[in-house]
Amino acid sequence: MTPCSTLVLRLGGPLQSWGDRSVFNRRDTRPEPTKSGVLGLLAAAAGRPREQPPGELLDLRMGVRVDQPGTLLRDYHTVSDYRGRPLPQAGVSAKGVQKLTSPAKYTHITQRFYLQDAVFLAVLEGPAPLVRTLADAIKRPAFPLALGRRSCVPTQPLLIAVRDAPLEEVLHAEPWQATEQAKALYSRRGRARPATVDLSATVDDPEGQDSLNDVPQSFAPRDRRFSSRRIRHTWVTLPTGFPQPDTAANGHDPFALLGW
Repeated sequence: MTPCSTLVLRLGGPLQSWGDRSVFNRRDTRPEPTKSGVLGLLAAAAGRPREQPPGELLDLRMGVRVDQPGTLLRDYHTVSDYRGRPLPQAGVSAKGVQKLTSPAKYTHITQRFYLQDAVFLAVLEGPAPLVRTLADAIKRPAFPLALGRRSCVPTQPLLIAVRDAPLEEVLHAEPWQATEQAKALYSRRGRARPATVDLSATVDDPEGQDSLNDVPQSFAPRDRRFSSRRIRHTWVTLPTGFPQPDTAANGHDPFALLGW
C-alpha cells in the first residue's frame, strides 16, 4: 500500500475569490477556498493545460482551516462599448450574429465579490509520491498561481511543508497562520490575552452531513464540469502563543472563569 502524506498550504493574500457559481453580471465568492480552486492552483503549478483532465488530483482529500476569515469586498463594474454602440444581447439572429439590445442599452452593471485580508490553511492528503511532486511544483510553478482568480496573487509563504501525518492531525498541529495585525487585534480582547483561539474547519468526509458541488471533472474553458463531495464541519482549538500572566504570583484572578 502506498504511504500517504499531507501537503500543507497557506492561502493568504490581499484578495481571494472562490466562486462555485457565476453569471455574467454577478460573481460571488464562498467564505473559504473551493476544492476546484485549490486543485486548479496545483494543476497550474504542475504545468497542466486546462484541457488535461484532473486525473489523480481527484484522489486528494482536502481540509481547510479558517485562520483569518477576512471581510467581503464588493467591486462595482460598468461595461460599455468604447465605440459608443448599443450593447449586444444574449440572443442571436438567424445568421448567428448577436442582436443589439432593444431598447438600446449602452451601459451594463456587473459586480464582483472578493475576500480581503483572509488567510486559510489548506491541507491535502494523498499518495506520498504525488504530494511531494506537487510540493516541488509549488516551489517552481510552471504557470502563475492565483487564489481563485488570476488577479488574486498569493503572498508568501504559500508552501508550509509536507507532513507524514493524517489530514486531521495536521489541521490540529499546524500553528495559527493569521497575520501579526490580526493576532494583535485578537490579543486585545478582554482583560487578559487569550491563551487559545477557536478556528472553523471543513474536511472531506464521505459520511459528512453537508455537500459542495466543487469537485472539478474538467477545467476546459468551454467544458467546465463539476461533481459534489460530502464534507464535515468542525472546530480546531490552537494555542495563540501570547504571553500569559503569572496568576500564581499575582494572586487569584476573579475574571479567569469568564475568559476576561
